Amino acid sequence: MSKREEDIEYGPLGPGHDPVKDPMKGIRGIISGTLVLESITLALVLTVILRVDNGEHWTTFNWVYVTVVAIAHFIAAFLARFSWSIPLVIVLQVAALAGFFVHTSMGIAAIIFILVWAYLFYLRSNLIDRMKRGLLTTQHM
Repeated sequence: MSKREEDIEYGPLGPGHDPVKDPMKGIRGIISGTLVLESITLALVLTVILRVDNGEHWTTFNWVYVTVVAIAHFIAAFLARFSWSIPLVIVLQVAALAGFFVHTSMGIAAIIFILVWAYLFYLRSNLIDRMKRGLLTTQHM
């Protein structure tokens, strides 16, 4: 065993085996669902930039940028099964946050979803840690 494996503090039942049901599949579903919700939210920014200030912010660049970012979020929802989906989500959050230059409403929506993603990534890392320590019920069935 390597030094790292010796440092792991296992639960009272030991490390167990691989879980019967893959818990990461559930996390991937949550990631996909959140990306779809964020896509819808960002698409609704189009109505805001059209109506606020008599459409002053309705420029070709602005509506194309919001549309492309919203569609990219929607497409990314179907790519959650790949190992590179987490870096993709982070890049999409940066692109959404850059929407502050389009309209403040897009930036505020991005900040709210960045907080959601921070919590989801925390839950994901907690689940991975619990799997390593053998603390999942399905590891001991």
